This record gives sequence, C-alpha cells and structure tokens, in this order.
Amino acid sequence: MSSEEPVELAVVARQAGVRVALVRRYLAFGLFEARTVSEETPRYDPASGARVAQAERLRRDLGLNYAGAVLACELLDRIRDLETRP
Repeated sequence: MSSEEPVELAVVARQAGVRVALVRRYLAFGLFEARTVSEETPRYDPASGARVAQAERLRRDLGLNYAGAVLACELLDRIRDLETRP
C-alpha cells in the first residue's frame, strides 16, 4: 500500500482514465478495497488507479471478462512478490 493520502473513488477513476461506474464494478469484483472505512465517504489507496488501468488493459488487450482481469492482476501481484523474495 502507498503511504500517500487516501483518495475518493472519483480520483481513482480519473487516474485510471475511466468512468466511476467502471471503477465501482472492479471494486465489486475485489480488485481493490477501501483504505479507510470510518468516514462517510470511503477512501482508497492512490495506487488503485494504476491497478484499475492495468485491469482494463488486460481486459481490452486479452479479451478477458472482469473476473478474469481481476484474477490476472492478482496472479501478476503474486508473481511480483515471488520474484522479490530472497
């Protein structure tokens, strides 16, 4: 997670270059989660925008559905984690 201040869903959408409705769909599929839930408006990690953009590229370029794009992102994260282990 990023050490930057959490952002609203609209900021995540703007960073990813997509509409808020699409970000909500990825949120429902578990691509990312709220960073703060104590406030009236949930806030999200600023890196979530890049994650949504990555999922959208996978969906567009590989023809994956939403669930497949989320799964591919999770697998890519696991691969990165394994590669950085000593």
